[in-house]
Amino acid sequence: MVLFLTYIDDLAQLLERNGIQAKLFAQDVKVYLEISTADDTIKVQTALHLISTWASEWQLQLSISKCNILDIGHVSHDTTHTYTIDGSVLPCSVKCRDLGIIITRDLSPLQHIHAITAKAHQRANSIHRCFLSGDHNSLVRTFVVYVHPILEYNSVMWSPCLKCEIEEVEKVQRRFTKRLIGLNTSSYSDRLCRLGLPSLELRRLHLDLIFCYKLVFGVVSVKFSDFFEFTLLQKTRGHAYKLYKPRSNCAARSRFFLLREL
Repeated sequence: MVLFLTYIDDLAQLLERNGIQAKLFAQDVKVYLEISTADDTIKVQTALHLISTWASEWQLQLSISKCNILDIGHVSHDTTHTYTIDGSVLPCSVKCRDLGIIITRDLSPLQHIHAITAKAHQRANSIHRCFLSGDHNSLVRTFVVYVHPILEYNSVMWSPCLKCEIEEVEKVQRRFTKRLIGLNTSSYSDRLCRLGLPSLELRRLHLDLIFCYKLVFGVVSVKFSDFFEFTLLQKTRGHAYKLYKPRSNCAARSRFFLLREL
């Protein structure tokens, strides 16, 4: 992997020299730009041409069938404009999967939640079918190992704010615990208490706080200034790491980690 990253490092530099914003992860390349004029569409097409030319020079084959265009937010430019790679027109999608997360035009996590909860229910049902023993400890440990990762993978990016979305995710654990022998008549909170399980909503909050700590203290290689800024008010008591919460009239932005956490 390190050798491959070294191999494609010049692609990142090539795009940067041409004033094009891009993100690279292993063999995946994402090109993005705020498009407000026709000149911006030309910049995107130029980026695609540079990527195609670079791949040809280094004898790499592009997976054009996996490429698509995703317009995010209000589209004010000409929607009839098409983008091409090696003469192939890229389809304009309403959603795409990016590193395991389903991204939609309105940045709503709903479709991603539908996908992961469906998969989590299937795996939870498989656990009940595979275990002949009704031992609570074994079943719960298996659920935590094999189901929790599905429901919590990169939750910092898609953690739900709406009650219906929160309940849809929580229903996976609620349903699993209700099927345990001797617990079907107990309330969900009582079942969690007896099994020593926190709610999935609380677990996502912990993951948010952990990532926030890593950002503030530079544990991860992400710029703190891209997410937060410290408040200038020093009159209140407490620590020196109080964060400023900006205003936002955009629903998608208000659900994002930056504002959801504060």
